[in-house]
Amino acid sequence: MPEAPDPVPPGLAPDGRPRSPTLNDVHTSAPKAPTEPSRDRKKTMGRGVAIVATVLIAINLRPGASSVGPVLEEITAGLGTGSGVAGILTGLPGLCFGLVGAAAVGIARRIGITTGIAVGITLAAAGLLLRSQTDTAWVFLALSAVALSGMAVGNVLVPAWIKAHPSSGNVLLPTIYGTGLIVGGTLGSALTAPVAAEVGWSKALAMWGLVALTALPIWAWLAFRERSLTPAEEPAADPTLRIFHSRTAVAMATLFAVQSMHAYVQFGWLPQIYRDAGLSPSAAGAMQAMLTAFGVVGALMMPTVIARSPNLTPWMASFSVALLAGYSGLLLAPATLPWLWALLLGFSGFAFPTTIAMLTARTRDHAVTARLSGFVQPVGYLLAAVGPVLVGILHAATDSWTIPILLLMATVVPFTWAGLRVSRPVYVDDELATD
Repeated sequence: MPEAPDPVPPGLAPDGRPRSPTLNDVHTSAPKAPTEPSRDRKKTMGRGVAIVATVLIAINLRPGASSVGPVLEEITAGLGTGSGVAGILTGLPGLCFGLVGAAAVGIARRIGITTGIAVGITLAAAGLLLRSQTDTAWVFLALSAVALSGMAVGNVLVPAWIKAHPSSGNVLLPTIYGTGLIVGGTLGSALTAPVAAEVGWSKALAMWGLVALTALPIWAWLAFRERSLTPAEEPAADPTLRIFHSRTAVAMATLFAVQSMHAYVQFGWLPQIYRDAGLSPSAAGAMQAMLTAFGVVGALMMPTVIARSPNLTPWMASFSVALLAGYSGLLLAPATLPWLWALLLGFSGFAFPTTIAMLTARTRDHAVTARLSGFVQPVGYLLAAVGPVLVGILHAATDSWTIPILLLMATVVPFTWAGLRVSRPVYVDDELATD
């Protein structure tokens, strides 16, 4: 009978190398090792299952937000509302992603990361399907909030699930996840307006609820399976405590906030900017789809770039230049070269998959990943939620896009500062351990 392996000494990883400190180490002198059932669970989950689960959850975390912009005019007409409700609707994704996302790690401590994701996708599917059945504005907004809240839970918890999974490596699952987010957003932008032209805006929006249902079986199975084996997958207590002491975490939150603000302004208002410049609804939706589709390139590239590049400064500087140039084009000649402005803004949007990939690339331990994700995304989305609402108010007050676009151009300054600060390969775990 073979001898049992020697236990791993405290402070060492299973391969014998020094183990990097987790947030448990920052607060206590005796970190708790994962239980043996947890190790067994992770070893027996196949890479194929992880890939399928990641694809299905990723493509369903954005269409609920990106599908609204191309048919915003039809929604407000159908609900009998004006620009005020339209502004709330465009700002709702950032607000829900911020408020609910801040509670996601606490939810995971109680029910587990995987179960939290399963509950989130259930809420997303239910909200998207039910909101298509009402013509009352406040009910539509409430059900939209339910759907977006479910997506918010997934936003925060999926990176931690990926970091904890043994097949994630440095690139594979983060690349799939970032790409899936962009693909989902692109499909929501590209398909909603054409479908709405054929069957109406409410059925077009309901379509994304049906898509969300496809992710439910595998995540429900994973949640049942993992909870039946062990409950020991939850991140440690006090999920956001001291995380803001990391300068890298603060810069990541700033970069995520500014980029998310631009993303949700573009989701909500870019088609309308193009429509007001003379483009047809389908052409305006196509420009937004082109912008988000170009982001797929960034989602595929940036995890590998982060893993192989000692410094991301040239990339971050180019994102800033593209952001300024894209908005300048929208301000001066929106209908002249609409595809060029969309592509420039899409390239600047590479900052989004870069930040998402950094949640795993700039952490060593999945508990720290959960805390970082639970700080960066909620803080970022709460700040980002102001953007679409403010743009709507300014547009309604001035009956012009000049002031809103100039305001968006001014945000290049904090965008550039944050991008340059996170360019260096620094681990958040290390910053917290030396704090």
